[in-house]
Amino acid sequence: MASEKKAFALRINIDTLKEVERWAESEFRSVNGQIEFLLQKALNESGRLKNKKKESK
Repeated sequence: MASEKKAFALRINIDTLKEVERWAESEFRSVNGQIEFLLQKALNESGRLKNKKKESK
């Protein structure tokens, strides 16, 4: 099952955006992909997003 995605506008500090662009490039991701990766990681680490692998056991 493919994950559903929703588009939205993001206002971001230009210096922050430049660093995210550099980081994304170094990890072979798009800026959008990098932001999504970072959000997922933060949600997982904070316990706010349940790990689907653990739920299926």
